Amino acid sequence: MIGDYLGELSGIKRVSLNTLYSYKKDLNQFLIFCEKHNTEKIKSINTRIIRNYIVHLNSEKELSRNSISRKLSTLRGLFNYAVMSGEIESNPLKQIKSPKIRRKIPETLSLDSFQEIVNFVGSDSNLKNTLFIIAIYELLYGCALRVSEVCNLNLGDIDSTNKSIRILGKGSKERIVPIGTKSIKNVSEYINSLPDIKFADPLFKAPNGSRIYPRYIQRIIKKVDGLINGSGHLKNSQSINNPHVLRHSAATHMLDNGADLMSVKEILGHENLSTTQIYTHVSVERLKKTYKRAHPKS
Repeated sequence: MIGDYLGELSGIKRVSLNTLYSYKKDLNQFLIFCEKHNTEKIKSINTRIIRNYIVHLNSEKELSRNSISRKLSTLRGLFNYAVMSGEIESNPLKQIKSPKIRRKIPETLSLDSFQEIVNFVGSDSNLKNTLFIIAIYELLYGCALRVSEVCNLNLGDIDSTNKSIRILGKGSKERIVPIGTKSIKNVSEYINSLPDIKFADPLFKAPNGSRIYPRYIQRIIKKVDGLINGSGHLKNSQSINNPHVLRHSAATHMLDNGADLMSVKEILGHENLSTTQIYTHVSVERLKKTYKRAHPKS
């Protein structure tokens, strides 16, 4: 049943490889737990076994609420699939609530810091292929893209004339994202520097000619961050060792400057508005800090 479910996720729902790996890992852990407790058929799994599994995750594995909630969500998907397949009559997790989790407010970067970083990349002699790196920064911040979305871009997805990009997001959902004048200028400079341009080719390639991958971008961000920290001469630069900070910053800055929540949701490619609403909390926190710093009666 697990194999069939993963096949459904991969072939029909077309989830990303990272998501598929996480689901497979979670489900295999549950399978091991069931085998240890002599439960090998999905029909024999009931609410009591699920509750025992939660206790196991909490007391023996000492997992956080976030991790337990994610694993239960994975199991719900499996058992919902089993119900639809006619293997079981009802989902044993129906009466089980996930632990309440407190969403962390995303880390953000100031606009001045972003510009300083881009300028630094363009001037640092220790970095090779600076146009390549700057283009990645511009897409992560200028278009608020996910790291995986940047990796999946092809040259033909960039529409310089209409200043837009075609994105293939989570679940293979397509959306069109606007790209600003400064960002398209830097991305176009990078594209024009390429020796051979074919629209079907990946926008970003690793030195071996293959498409770049999320960990590749993470290494670039960490390398730049290390060089910036080592230089010690940038005024506003903040430490960034996670590329998602750039996406979080873009969303927060849009809201700070008056963008409505629904528009930001569409740009980010969120399925639920509640996911986008976390950035309103970031904006409020920034206002509080400004108030405390500047208001005489704060």
